[in-house]
Parts: sequence; structure tokens; C-alpha cells
Amino acid sequence: MHIYVAGNITVDETWQCTALPNKGESLHGKKIMADTGGKGANQAIVLSRCGLPVTLIAGRGNDHYGEWINQQLQAETLQLFPETPLPVHTDTSIIFTTTDDDNAIITSCDAASALETATITALLETARPGDVLVQQGNFTPEKTRALFTCARSKQMLTVFNPSPVHEDFRQLWPLVDIAVVNEHESRLLQPDSAHTLVVETLGSQGARLHAHGHTEHVPAVPATVVDTTGAGDTFLAVMLASALLRNTQPDALALHHASQAAAITISRAGTRQAFPSKETLAALLAQTR
Repeated sequence: MHIYVAGNITVDETWQCTALPNKGESLHGKKIMADTGGKGANQAIVLSRCGLPVTLIAGRGNDHYGEWINQQLQAETLQLFPETPLPVHTDTSIIFTTTDDDNAIITSCDAASALETATITALLETARPGDVLVQQGNFTPEKTRALFTCARSKQMLTVFNPSPVHEDFRQLWPLVDIAVVNEHESRLLQPDSAHTLVVETLGSQGARLHAHGHTEHVPAVPATVVDTTGAGDTFLAVMLASALLRNTQPDALALHHASQAAAITISRAGTRQAFPSKETLAALLAQTR
């Protein structure tokens, strides 16, 4: 079983300020960190640290940021596709954090958009039944649909985290086996839990699992909040890994494993460097209750 994560990879620049800026407002802030990020990369990195074989399908630019990303990923066990950079700027996320633990993110998508659908589907042609395709909301609805359609033709398991959200994503549920959404995404997109297993994340209130006409709530693990960036990606990756490693669908134990891992991520500053280590994840995933 191989996991393909099709999405984006960015350079995350984190700035701390006393409050998030309003329209037309200028604020003093402090640049406190640069890290590898992007929802696609985040999920792929954590999945690979869980001991699963992962290919990250994400474009990077032919600039110094793209080279820096390539160097950072040398420390991970995942494969990056395509191996060569694209003739665009590398995608960048500007993360604003406040002293009361709030955040806001602006992210570019030039490199993600430049990675053509045909290039990705050609790679997916090598996939086998039972392999997994994970997507986020970084591609257009048309591109996202094309990739899920290709995956379904290969009898792959399809996982969708529609963030950033687009209202047209609501047409994709017949192609999705597992959906991970927050409350806003759930209200907007109305995933059909009769056909798609739905995990609804609730922040500090935990998560809800909607499957087979049944809903189960799993509380969050208490944590000291330092930086919430990447917490949702950690949650998705560990939840999915827990289920796959036990050869089952996401269940309450998978959500509990995910909540534990997310609690670690939010207790640290940064994105990639805040994720739990391979050793920590192995111990966490070995827990049976």
C-alpha cells in the first residue's frame, strides 16, 4: 500500500503581532520563524513519519526557496514528485500569530497551479488497487475532480480535506471515501455521510466521526497552545495512519491517536519542526486505548 499526497508545498514565514491586522491597518510585528509547510507537504511528512510509504506530489519553483525546500526534505523519508523544479515562484505562506494564540494565513498557489493535471495522472497510473490518494483544497475543483476520478479508476482509497474551501467541492463527494472537514467546511459543503466517512474537527472541542448513520464524539487531548499551525494536518495524517496500519476505517481510536499528535504539534512553534518525531509517533500509534 502506497500513499500519494497531491497538494502543495510552501515556505512558511511566521510573524508575531499583538492582533491580526484590520483592513487598511499597518502593525508592527516580528518575524519569528521560517519553515517548510503547505497542507500537502504537512500531511505527507507526518504520514511518512508514521512509517508509511509516501509520495508527495507538489510543485516547487526554480528559485532559492525551491532549493531550500529540497534540502529540508532530505531529512524525511518521503519521495517528492516531480523531482525537478517548475519555472515559477515557490509557493509561500505568511502566517500571522497573536499573543492570544490566534492565527491567520495568506498563501500563494503559483507552483501548485503550474503542476499540470496530466503530469499527476501519469504518475497515478502506476498506482495499484488499495493505494491511497489524499488531496486538500489547493487545486481547482476541476483538477481535484480529475485526480479523484483517476484514483477511482485505479481502485484507490480517496481522502479529501477541502481546505482552502471552495463551494464547488460539494460536487465531489461521490468520489470521496473519507472526508476530513472543520465546522465551516461541513456547513458549506454538506458531505454525505451515507456514502462518505466524515470526520468533523472541532478544535479544542475534539472531533466527531460520522459513519454508517452513527455519530461518535472524541474529545481533544488537553495541551498548552503555542502555535496552532499544522495541527489539522497532523490530525488528518495520524488518524489516517492509525486506521491504515490497523487495516480498518477511521474509528474512535484513530481519532484519539490523532488528537494526541495534534496536541504535540500545537505545543510547539513552527510547522514541520513542530510535528512529532518518528519515534514519538510509533509509540503513540502502538497504544490500543
